[in-house]
Amino acid sequence: MNIVLWIIQILLALLFLFAGGTKLLPITMPPPPPNAWILPMWFLKFIGVCEVLGALGLVLPGLFRRHQYLTVYAAIGLTIIMIGAVVISVAPMGVAAGVIPLVTGILCAFVAYGRRAWKAE
Repeated sequence: MNIVLWIIQILLALLFLFAGGTKLLPITMPPPPPNAWILPMWFLKFIGVCEVLGALGLVLPGLFRRHQYLTVYAAIGLTIIMIGAVVISVAPMGVAAGVIPLVTGILCAFVAYGRRAWKAE
């Protein structure tokens, strides 16, 4: 189970590093789809910082074997972000748009549940 959790943690960390990094880069955004919500730029930057820090929190405590309980908190925080992503995706674009954030959130919750023993340290 430890190997499965590490694989999921690394894949989630790569996903959130990419997603958060693209939110932090100063690029011009394409026009949004017709019924999409437009979030303020400061909020997108905040979410980007949270995703990058969460990605680091998924992997670094286990690698350095210090403060490993932080992995549980990072996974919980990323789960909360993904709940918001599901809501923002489903509301204007339908259920199909929320499948990927939902699966990602479930994987984050699985990591938080699987690493809960680290919380006791």
